[in-house]
Amino acid sequence: MPAGIGASYRSLGDLGEDVYKSTTIVDQTQTTGQSVLESVKKAFSFASPKVELRKKDPLIEDRRESVSIVSSTMPSDSMDDIELKNIQLQFPALRYLSRDDSSVREERVETDKGSLMVAVQGNRAKPAILTYHDLGLNYISSFQAFFNYIDMRVLLENFCVYHVNAPGQEEGASTLPEDYIYPSMDELAEQLLFVLGHFGLKSVIGFGVGAGANILARFALTHPEKVNALCLINCVSTQSGWIEWAYQKMNVRHLRSQGMTQGVLDYLMWHHFGRGTEERNHDLVQVYKNYFERHVNPTNLALFIDSYVRRTDLNITRELDPIRKKEGLTLGVPVINITGALSPHVDDTVTLNGRLDPTNSSWMKISDCGMVLEEQPGKVSEAFRLFLQGEGYVVKSSRKPVTPTTPEVAPLSPLKMADYRLASLEELNHVCIKKIDRPNATIHITENPISEAVVC
Repeated sequence: MPAGIGASYRSLGDLGEDVYKSTTIVDQTQTTGQSVLESVKKAFSFASPKVELRKKDPLIEDRRESVSIVSSTMPSDSMDDIELKNIQLQFPALRYLSRDDSSVREERVETDKGSLMVAVQGNRAKPAILTYHDLGLNYISSFQAFFNYIDMRVLLENFCVYHVNAPGQEEGASTLPEDYIYPSMDELAEQLLFVLGHFGLKSVIGFGVGAGANILARFALTHPEKVNALCLINCVSTQSGWIEWAYQKMNVRHLRSQGMTQGVLDYLMWHHFGRGTEERNHDLVQVYKNYFERHVNPTNLALFIDSYVRRTDLNITRELDPIRKKEGLTLGVPVINITGALSPHVDDTVTLNGRLDPTNSSWMKISDCGMVLEEQPGKVSEAFRLFLQGEGYVVKSSRKPVTPTTPEVAPLSPLKMADYRLASLEELNHVCIKKIDRPNATIHITENPISEAVVC
């Protein structure tokens, strides 16, 4: 070994530290039987104070603490299992089917079959839209969300909506007396005359769903001069079949004796949404299930269902002969017939479409939904807007103000109406909607020619 290196080793020995001496230079004082293991132990016993000094280094300490924290927070396999076992499925309700629009005013209307609750939304000086709800619902649970949809808000600034509630179906209704005879479907339709008289309405645009659509169709058949147009959703034009009659009679019995049972709840959910709704819209299903269980008067609903299941056929027939067409064998007012592709009432709407006049009616099936007003409000509002435009509620330019010596709106021929729709969008600012008197004029809308136009 070189002297320099050996001298360096011995210099450590002069300082009283025998680290390298015990491991590199044989100590004659040690016995020949001392094992190398003891030398190694001595070396490590001397090195241990150095390790303690390093632990006191703050930089090293921080690094070690960070490593220990990361290692302690890393989940193990057993922790993963524990966390998964503690997860519970929750069903959030996105909204509540309760009154939340302060702009709606409710009024009682007296009729020959009792009083009706009518909710008014909008300026009463505007053209009137009259709505009627379906089984198990009222104007809040059936129409509130749809008419508060942004597209409908813009469109309905020039309309006033009158929401009619069937007897005993309004929010928080008290149980009807036992001796109360619930009106038939024809009598419910005749009650609308009292509503029009109460508010001083000469004619209305009907907007009905299910049972309400059937009532509005009956009203339009007996009083065509009172109805300008009809928007019917899931409308049934025939009497109830044996299967429907049996199910509904069983539901009526359960509602009267036991209240809202699971069987009645399942039937109502099928009636409104069809099948497979939980897979495509679970939250909406939970909202309506909660509503049917807690906010529906079962006795009053039983009376309404019993009246609906005893309905008669509308007795309308499509007649293409122009001479016999004047006899009024079908609905003479323009009709848009809407259903959902997943609705259980698709076949009923097809039957109704086959009994309507094709020159003033349209059939529309909206995909991927059963309850169209809740699941596809944008498509329904667009179709309703186009329907109103096609029936003469057209956009009027503000560049040609109406003077007292000229009529508000001049009659337009179908050709001029089409040209008017294709006007430049620059002339569609600050518009209003007016009804046009168009005798013998027919327009059938297949698409929106001015989809970018803003109707107010």
